[in-house]
Amino acid sequence: MSRTSEELIRAEAPVLAHNYHPLPVVVARAEGVWVEDVEGHRYLDMLSGYSALNFGHRHPALIEAAHRQLDQLTLTSRAFHNDRLAGFAEGLAGLTGLDMVLPMNTGAEAVESGIKVARKWAYEVKGVPADRATIVVADGNFHGRTTTIVGFSDDPTARAGFGPFTPGFRSVPYNDLAALEAAVDETTAAVLIEPIQGEAGVLIPDDGYLTGIGELTRRAGCLFVADEIQSGLGRTGRTLAVDHESVLPDVLLLGKALGGGIVPVSAVVARREVLEVLRPGEHGSTFGGNPLAAAVGSAVVGLLATGEFQRRAAELGEVLRDGLAALVGRGVTSYRARGLWAGVDIDPALGTGREISERLMREGILAKDTHGSTIRLAPPLTIMRDELESALSSLEKVLV
Repeated sequence: MSRTSEELIRAEAPVLAHNYHPLPVVVARAEGVWVEDVEGHRYLDMLSGYSALNFGHRHPALIEAAHRQLDQLTLTSRAFHNDRLAGFAEGLAGLTGLDMVLPMNTGAEAVESGIKVARKWAYEVKGVPADRATIVVADGNFHGRTTTIVGFSDDPTARAGFGPFTPGFRSVPYNDLAALEAAVDETTAAVLIEPIQGEAGVLIPDDGYLTGIGELTRRAGCLFVADEIQSGLGRTGRTLAVDHESVLPDVLLLGKALGGGIVPVSAVVARREVLEVLRPGEHGSTFGGNPLAAAVGSAVVGLLATGEFQRRAAELGEVLRDGLAALVGRGVTSYRARGLWAGVDIDPALGTGREISERLMREGILAKDTHGSTIRLAPPLTIMRDELESALSSLEKVLV
């Protein structure tokens, strides 16, 4: 006899590390923008696995690519070549307008790899003295959970109890070009920035900020590294969030949606001069660039190459913004949105972000809180207008 949601949640407690605080829903099946729990209740997914499910659950083209590859070859390690990797790398480089691809698995791996590459480049190309390279980051950042990465976070929950931390990072206020310029010097290997800060509440910088970073890093002779793990691959109405300012960073960090919601796939995509500093044995990954990941990643690139999902995110993003604007002063104090991605600040008198998320869950909508009374909305890019409007109506219902 199958167990109920309550029984399964209770069974997790003694055997599963408590590193998450999930909503009390146990998902058993999913298709498109809808998920179903073990009791058969349906929910509209307005989180998309933090943008890992940009194309929805079990997109037919992605599932077909995975099934086809499962019948052929899944893993070789990079000790050998495989017949899917070149096509994936060519497609991703072409999609982003950059030259070379370093395939990895998770977003945090992509960030760690980007840090290593930036430092190596600083020593070999820029001429920074050994072990003196610095990287400038922004306050409020979220780039992952490894010890190096949380070491330059200013979130006490992420940092506390995990030191000592890796030196070599300088943090400045986000969206402040003057502070950024003051922090850059002859030791700076790179400026590492999220074009939109997702975990911080979908913080969108002023127009010109990203262009300014590009100009500053060129003048200073350092790299512009853009972490597009959450913001990239169609989420904001463009292929990349930096495309809103027509900026091409030296290094792009991609992940989440690159795996189509099927397998973990990430990548460092960069100018040839940057990635060519790596030589055999200096960096690697057993699973990075495996044939199954490359097959799914190629299918993702193929979907984005049509431009359909970028257009949908842009068009439906207007519906999302209009719906949220109508709620300002009626339970919503403010919001920030770009494409199908929004941070919504709830009047604290009505509840915390967690409490609002729980109320939405009872209305059949899955969203997630961040930082107090803020919730994030990031539906799959396959969502229909009436489904999006229904989610906004549910938000209005739990607030007004």
